[in-house]
Amino acid sequence: MKLGIISDIHSNLPALEAVMASFDKEEIDKIICLGDIVGYGARPNECVSLIQDQGIPCILGNHDEAAIGSGDIKDFNHWARAAIEWTAIQLDTKSQLFLSNLKFTLVLENLLFVHSTPYQPQAWRYLFSNFDARQSFSVFKQKLCFIGHTHIPASFNEDRGYRRILNVGSVGQPRDRDPRACWGVYDTEDDFFKWVRVEYLIKEAASQIISAGLPRFLADRLSSGI
Repeated sequence: MKLGIISDIHSNLPALEAVMASFDKEEIDKIICLGDIVGYGARPNECVSLIQDQGIPCILGNHDEAAIGSGDIKDFNHWARAAIEWTAIQLDTKSQLFLSNLKFTLVLENLLFVHSTPYQPQAWRYLFSNFDARQSFSVFKQKLCFIGHTHIPASFNEDRGYRRILNVGSVGQPRDRDPRACWGVYDTEDDFFKWVRVEYLIKEAASQIISAGLPRFLADRLSSGI
């Protein structure tokens, strides 16, 4: 089975639509979303609807949690806070209900899916280094753990063993200086993972952000991949 794993869409509808259009080319059998459907971008309800209408299993991200009033935004920077306050007002009842029912983790056979880290996922920690990864390896037993949250694709291997933590990158706001949407494919039979980059209409997504009255920086950063 081929799994398509997406994360950190952040209300970027053009990016999500482009990624979903690429699923057939990769012959994806099942899609899983690692959260942060909303935040930063200008199309929160449309992105939530696409995930919901496609029946895509999804877990909770910190921006999702904050948008429905369940999370603390004290650690959000100025731009993130402005966007999440705007998003909270925009969310319709259907989107609010969907986001409010999401869980912190998902297990599929020998695979673990979480937005931030396996270690205290509700604390929204960032996993950037091998040191961070060692702490996380100690708290889960599955063969592979898929994460998002940093918006940077990465792979971490257990010091002694075959287990891995894989960051699938970000659909809607990549931060590895490659502005193309990023997502991951995992072949469960061949035990093979790869990242996929997809061109999308960045100017359209940026224009939507500006038209919504959101901070200009959130539009400008899309073309730089930062």
